[in-house]
Amino acid sequence: MKKKILLATNGCSDSWHTVDYAIWMAKAFSMSITVLGIIEDPDDAYPVQEIFSQAIPHFKREGIEYELQLINGDSETVLREMKWDAEQLLIVGTLGRSSLHHLLMRRTIHQILEDVPVPILYTREAKKPIANILVCFGGVGHALKVGKLAVEIAAHVNAQLTFLHVVPPVDLNYPVAKEILDNWDHLLDTDTPPAQELRTALSLAEEKNINARVIFRHGHPIHQIKNEIEENTYDLVCMGSSFNDQESLRHLYAPNVTAEIAEAVNAPILTVRGGL
Repeated sequence: MKKKILLATNGCSDSWHTVDYAIWMAKAFSMSITVLGIIEDPDDAYPVQEIFSQAIPHFKREGIEYELQLINGDSETVLREMKWDAEQLLIVGTLGRSSLHHLLMRRTIHQILEDVPVPILYTREAKKPIANILVCFGGVGHALKVGKLAVEIAAHVNAQLTFLHVVPPVDLNYPVAKEILDNWDHLLDTDTPPAQELRTALSLAEEKNINARVIFRHGHPIHQIKNEIEENTYDLVCMGSSFNDQESLRHLYAPNVTAEIAEAVNAPILTVRGGL
């Protein structure tokens, strides 16, 4: 698990859930926390200052090592230009963007996923304690890294793990794709790359004596992941990120499943770049 939390907030009215969750994470995992207050309107620093004043008593009561920082600018630019520490975990929630902003610009979480290299915990709702964790596996090879982090978290809080693999419909006629599609509901019986990845994840969980299971779904990944989250109770959803390889053209033409899920569900989303 990382050692330091950087909590980014612009003080919007819905941000206390994120602050509350960051406080719980810092206490549960013995992490220090830096609250980065981003003043987006130079004439109105009050929202950020109010968040600071609410958070400080909680830090002191829980014995959390903390630091407060103020910076002017828009949140996306500030986070893009930061010098990141490998020991950091970014926690960020809703920034109160308007529908017009989303219409004219990219959604905030899409931009943050692209720009920030450290693990990101995106949360709009403080679901705690963590008892059930969903780890989403797919066909792009980015999930095992976040799966290892999920195992660490589960071991620390004694949570149950569910590894979800969604097999999308494919039209490509090559042997591995056909084998995966033909055997999607019992993929672990095959020697395909997704099955190997899932077996590795199960072995990691078994080493930590964690209760883990694997479930399979077939269909559009975004729809199937949303359905799984809506049909069951998960306190944390862990997903890989396709932005680990900026030389790849995939992120230019394929939907970012992690970003789409983060925008669509209220469960906290933890994402790690596969290449880290």
